[in-house]
Amino acid sequence: MTGRPEPRIATPSGPRTSPAAGAGLSRKEQIETRAQQREQRIQQRQQIVQERQRDLLSRQSTERQSRIDRLQNRVQQLQSQKPEGLRAQRAQERLLQTQTRLLQREQRFQQSDQARLQRLGPQPSAERSASAAALQAAARGRFAAHFRSNDALQARAALTARENGWAPRHAWRRGHRAAFVAWLGPVFWPYAYSDIFNYTFWPYAYDPGYWAYAYDDFVDTVFWGTDSPYSAYARYPEPGAAVTDFRARQRPSVSRQTLRQVCAEPDEGVTAWPIASITRAVQPTPEQRALLDELKAAAAKAADVFKESCTDSYAMTPPGRLRAMTNRVSATLNAVRIVRPALETFYNSLNDEQKARFNALGPNVGERSQQQLQQEANAEAERCGEPKSSLTQLPIERIEAVIHPAGKQKEALDRLSKATKDAVEGLQAACPDDVPLTPLGRLEAMEKRLDAMLQAAALVQPALDEFYATLGNEQKARFNTLPQVASPSPQP
Repeated sequence: MTGRPEPRIATPSGPRTSPAAGAGLSRKEQIETRAQQREQRIQQRQQIVQERQRDLLSRQSTERQSRIDRLQNRVQQLQSQKPEGLRAQRAQERLLQTQTRLLQREQRFQQSDQARLQRLGPQPSAERSASAAALQAAARGRFAAHFRSNDALQARAALTARENGWAPRHAWRRGHRAAFVAWLGPVFWPYAYSDIFNYTFWPYAYDPGYWAYAYDDFVDTVFWGTDSPYSAYARYPEPGAAVTDFRARQRPSVSRQTLRQVCAEPDEGVTAWPIASITRAVQPTPEQRALLDELKAAAAKAADVFKESCTDSYAMTPPGRLRAMTNRVSATLNAVRIVRPALETFYNSLNDEQKARFNALGPNVGERSQQQLQQEANAEAERCGEPKSSLTQLPIERIEAVIHPAGKQKEALDRLSKATKDAVEGLQAACPDDVPLTPLGRLEAMEKRLDAMLQAAALVQPALDEFYATLGNEQKARFNTLPQVASPSPQP
């Protein structure tokens, strides 16, 4: 035997270029190959780190959800108790406040964990291709599918207004039409007070797909949460762009002043009623001014109902989100019913010239003729009857894939699926065939839409509560963070 050393055997630690393989490559190609290999190793290490972080956050989320459930039960028990005696009542109030603060703290931590999971994205696996297909399906079969393919500049403007959470007047000052803003902090439909009445006065100052997006968001948010690639708009950079271009974004920061105006002072500041504009345009007689004062008083009374529908804590569960949305829609419908009689009396007191000036009120954000409004309404009505698969089938499919319900859970999910379909059909039936020519007609159409949303919520809430109650803690945590499981990784 000779003293030559044994040949070294290459280990499978990573891709390497052998001398034989690299013999036919130029020096430049060899450098590029090695650079690619280094990049692959770096990506692999990053994936390992992200996977560990993802597992840790998932475990924390599951454990925290158990604490949240216990605290919620404790708070509900304390709220239902009726102790006798002033001292016992005060002791109960102090205990309830303590438990509520603990619950809110856990909810904030849970929200933070979910945001970190959102940024990490899903596990790199075959699920990504399924997610991409699901995202493509999410772009179709919804109320706003048609409006997403409209003029690119207009769609980007609406998206900007929505992403920044702009109140209507903020959008108008920047030359944009008002868009439907689903959430501002913990508040659903934050500008409902101004939206329902300003839309009544000048619908052309709002994005053409405003109500279509409102319907989509109302259904989407139950299942997907607020920062989901499945929800309306879905933050597509361009109409017609690939749905997989979704990029997760953080919620816009919300100042206390903004929340105070939205919740405690909805009739002040950025959400004020255009009473002054109406007065300047109509130039009411003394009798009409008295009726306008009654309308102003009704508007202030309507603002009070919104104060009861605000919350300072995020709804972390699907049943909680639906209740938060229902409270806001219910307050909005009550406000419409408070103001409508006073508006009807005032409007009917105007002569034809005054009515024409009243109808011409509005911000200068681009003209849309009455004919264009009717064409948009006709297009919306035609598409309302089309299947809404991404609103009804997609969430149920994702729940089955992520939660794996069995037995009674599967039966409860089937009932939730049917309730969701029935609810969407009710929303479809409320789509108007045209845009009414008068503010009174538009307010009546809006009342019909709001009532349809409440009926939809009434159909879904019992089925959703029943299904959620059948889930274990791990399943609840997965349901609460369904977008994180289903969405693609954020793009750099």
